[in-house]
Amino acid sequence: MTARDGTLVLSRGDVEALLDLDTCFLAVEDAFRRHGIGEAKPPGVLGVPGRNGGFHVKAGILNGFFAAKVNGNFFENERRGLPRIQGVIVLCDAETGSPLALMDSVEITKLRTAAATAVAAKHLARPGARKLTLVGCGVQGRAQLRALSRVLALEAVFSFDEEEERARRFANDMAVELGFPVTAASDLRSALSASDVVATCTPSKKPFLFPGFLRPGTFLAAVGADSEEKQEVDAALLASCTIVTDVTDQCAAIGDLHHALASGLATRDSVHAELGEVVAGKKQGRRTAEEIVVFDSTGTALQDVAAATAVYERARETGRGVSLSLAA
Repeated sequence: MTARDGTLVLSRGDVEALLDLDTCFLAVEDAFRRHGIGEAKPPGVLGVPGRNGGFHVKAGILNGFFAAKVNGNFFENERRGLPRIQGVIVLCDAETGSPLALMDSVEITKLRTAAATAVAAKHLARPGARKLTLVGCGVQGRAQLRALSRVLALEAVFSFDEEEERARRFANDMAVELGFPVTAASDLRSALSASDVVATCTPSKKPFLFPGFLRPGTFLAAVGADSEEKQEVDAALLASCTIVTDVTDQCAAIGDLHHALASGLATRDSVHAELGEVVAGKKQGRRTAEEIVVFDSTGTALQDVAAATAVYERARETGRGVSLSLAA
């Protein structure tokens, strides 16, 4: 495929129609595996702060494709009637540089982030984990629960959000959709004490999980910290747990690991493994039933490349999208 064949332009509606969560899960798991065995080059990330938000650029190469994603994340957009996260992904042929597709990034970001949590839970959660606390009940929270329900035999879920009404709406909607109890929790610590798995997907700039909050054997997916100023997990808690990163260099710069390193409570040697190493079987995941395992998920470009490639290939098969000649 070259630029002479045109560049596909795919809208958000196109991407939604072309990418489902199960396909995204398989693509993301394979991306982690390839990264773990050294088949994928380390991805890059650039953050540019703005007023009440900012931009990040994530780029990487996988399976002969290059993708660069530019996302804006502006916290007050909901008041404007706009999505908090907006952006585009450029997909190119990694051998020739030809731009193959330009696609909306929102659905891909949502699904690949949730898929990464599910991949981590599959490999790191304690066998028999049945109860989940989900912190942050927005769009990403819903995707997280859908993804986790595919890899865990969930029997009960507790939803928690600073906006209690949002947590209640989440609980009502997701219980109907998934067919198991989802309860809005008014007290976070009580919910955590009853949970085997915890997923946090908030824009918090202050930690809200501290030592003593998680019971032995918990698996925590900390998803919200994807820039230097964000933090969900207290440094002392993180340093006391088994740490698995998506990409250690990236987590050291913008994840919860960044704050633990800055505090002096953890070093890079504190990181047990990258998720790709666990998926590839190069390193053991959970070692004991009692250890608390934290997945520091900052979201990598390899996830974007994998998901964008799946969208592009499906678009070519189905004829979806508009083909343009950018060189004309």
